[in-house]
Amino acid sequence: MMVRMAAPKAQAPVSLTERRKAQTQLDIARSAARLFAERGAAAVTAEDVANAAGIGLRTFYRYFRTKEEAVAPLLTAGIDDWIADLASTERGTPVVEALENSARRALFSSGPDGYRALELSRDLLRAVPGDPGLESVWFRVVNDTEEKLVATLGDLMGPAADPVDVRLAAVAGNTAMRLAIQTWAGSDDDTGAVPRPADIAVRCIRTLTAGLVSP
Repeated sequence: MMVRMAAPKAQAPVSLTERRKAQTQLDIARSAARLFAERGAAAVTAEDVANAAGIGLRTFYRYFRTKEEAVAPLLTAGIDDWIADLASTERGTPVVEALENSARRALFSSGPDGYRALELSRDLLRAVPGDPGLESVWFRVVNDTEEKLVATLGDLMGPAADPVDVRLAAVAGNTAMRLAIQTWAGSDDDTGAVPRPADIAVRCIRTLTAGLVSP
């Protein structure tokens, strides 16, 4: 019988100020992503992003150093939700099964708001290739995600797991999710003929974890 993972230690509640700050950052990120997707990052200024977000340029620079960095909260929000979902997996669940299930939940939209969020991320990633500023932000997000996954999967797999296997599982999960979104982003087919991101992610997880030892 599987046992639910121990609840994480209680954390101090997030203040109203911090919640407002996070929401403002996410609003700016969405505005930047839309503009970059429509025009390309090179044709967009920080002032354009600030205007689209309904804030002043000085306020923009209180949150972000560059226009490209403004999209990071949009990318990390979905990733953090995915990792939180993964962390809630029942202890004893095989790691490959845990990764597959969480990937499906993260990349399957059950409503219009969720699908629009996925679409915006897809459209943003279409603007990344060839733009050094956006590529730098994207690579940093990918690297940070791997480290978060190592910590989460280390807890899930337990103390008996080989650290190399934990790292391999983290690399597999991270790579699968990245390839799923990038493959979707690289397609101009919106008819449904291209495999869904969740299906691509699961295929990649199964391929990349073949032979992985799960305690």
